[in-house]
Amino acid sequence: MAFQKISEEPSLYNNLDKKSIHELIVDINTEDKKIAAVVEKAIPQIEKLVSLIVPRMKKGGRIFYMGAGTSGRLGVLDASEIPPTFGVPPTLIIGLIAGGDFALRNAVEDAEDDTKRGWDELQEHHINTKDTVIGIAASGTTPYVIGALHEARAHGILTGCITSNPSAPMEDEADVPIEMIVGPEFVTGSSRMKSGTGQKMILNMISTTVMIKLGRVKGNQMINMQLTNQKLVDRGTKMIVEELGLDYDHARRILLMYGSVKKAIDAYRKDEENE
Repeated sequence: MAFQKISEEPSLYNNLDKKSIHELIVDINTEDKKIAAVVEKAIPQIEKLVSLIVPRMKKGGRIFYMGAGTSGRLGVLDASEIPPTFGVPPTLIIGLIAGGDFALRNAVEDAEDDTKRGWDELQEHHINTKDTVIGIAASGTTPYVIGALHEARAHGILTGCITSNPSAPMEDEADVPIEMIVGPEFVTGSSRMKSGTGQKMILNMISTTVMIKLGRVKGNQMINMQLTNQKLVDRGTKMIVEELGLDYDHARRILLMYGSVKKAIDAYRKDEENE
């Protein structure tokens, strides 16, 4: 299939500046309703990528998200949410954005056009064949991402990508390409909208599934979450109450003593066995 940049095609809606607030919101919602169905079509590729990632991470591998602009920010966002949610170090899933951390809040001129910088950054993290690199680019043409994927793949590293255009150049550098064809954006070319929403959904699926398969969830609960505020302490305490049948104060005390729900439960049960 010839490359077609659907993400840059004209919006299906005209005269946006003449529409009422209600009309704009309804029309945006109409477009957003399409995203979940499109992501569903990509499940086989998402599943394939995750099935290849999990055994690598069990051997000490990591995931690197790479993108520019909105795509880069979403990768950094997903990566940054993993440590507090699942109690793992921030070095397990790493988000890299063209232009560095400054680009999280500011546009960095020409940063995404550097084909070599992405691989240089991966080398700074001592990337190896147990790792996985996932490129994120709605257009599928971002040089920063394509260059990094090309070199990673040449060095025997698993590569994946998420794009909003079929047969995008980025796919040629990915072992497992994920196409998420959401169609033209509501505001022409504004990939922070449908493309960004779909990317976030897929990143959620990848990282959450990986963490569950690595044993960071029990039942449906975040037993390894970091206790960074009183809401999470309360949630963790209730988990222990439910699991062990202790009163609330006792459960809270051992939670704070051991620092996580899993460690508190394991320690309590070990003490019970030794008595």
